[in-house]
Amino acid sequence: MYVFKPLLKQTIWGGEAIASFKNVETEKHSIGESWEISAVKDHLSVVTDGADQGKTILELLDEQKEKLVGKKVYAKFGDTFPLLIKFIDARDDLSIQVHPDDATAMLRHGTRGKSEMWYVVSADEGSHIKVGFNQPVRKEDYNRMVEDHSITKVLNEEKVKQGDVFFLPPGRVHSIGAGVFVAEIQETSDITYRIYDYGRKDAEGHERELHTQLAKDVIDYSVQEDYQTHYKGEFDKRVTLVDCPLFTTNLIEPTKTFNADYRGLDSFVVLMCMNGGATITEQGAEGQQQRNIRQGTTILIPATAQGVVIEPVDNCKMLEVYIKA
Repeated sequence: MYVFKPLLKQTIWGGEAIASFKNVETEKHSIGESWEISAVKDHLSVVTDGADQGKTILELLDEQKEKLVGKKVYAKFGDTFPLLIKFIDARDDLSIQVHPDDATAMLRHGTRGKSEMWYVVSADEGSHIKVGFNQPVRKEDYNRMVEDHSITKVLNEEKVKQGDVFFLPPGRVHSIGAGVFVAEIQETSDITYRIYDYGRKDAEGHERELHTQLAKDVIDYSVQEDYQTHYKGEFDKRVTLVDCPLFTTNLIEPTKTFNADYRGLDSFVVLMCMNGGATITEQGAEGQQQRNIRQGTTILIPATAQGVVIEPVDNCKMLEVYIKA
């Protein structure tokens, strides 16, 4: 199993919660994102310790191929690690944005698009996110609404609390609100179209670039009855939060020894510790590996693992992420 050095990203809207949540020492402030596992060009995750210390995620993939990610996953994605795993901490509202689908992103940028999900780790009282529209919007009105700032009036706003889940397919407009801390699982892509940014200026005093025209043709202008993903939490069981062709995410809240069987899965597994901690024992073909983890730790389990044993402490809660074969 592997742990990577977090890539801490300073942003104009970033908060101060990530470093303490992850228990990492840094002189950085306004950290908006911690990229836990990334194969994005020029933002590659690096192994923190063990025999592979110092290697990047792509070096591991090049050496191990299907042993790391699984035969069917490797056949589909090749030498690209398919997921980007993050924590996001918003001190201020993020920009209103949207992502293209794979076909559009490949045509325009030569890269994959972005489907993603949010799991709300914590949220200040009364905090919210914006997701989708609260009324039908005509494509021909979109430019005017951005220019006269009325776009914010048609965005659906959701108050959020710890544990809420939202799946964001390509085309769905969205924004994380101030005071919201999320875990984000997404395709490996850094393509974002910024629709609206409240006229904010960057450190040099310039308004940030908007991608009005690029976004116009990829937005889903329809209205959904419910934008939230609902589930019922249960202790000592896998509870599926999101199950789509790009990734499956489960919630595990173990109160006792939890055996996660990965035989037949044919995929890598990512475990993100949301609360408490645990001792993780990987059951591999060549023996066992053990690691103690705590809140804020993200680990990558290779596809060769037959399973893991989780010994929880302090109200352990974690997300389990993989790609179904």
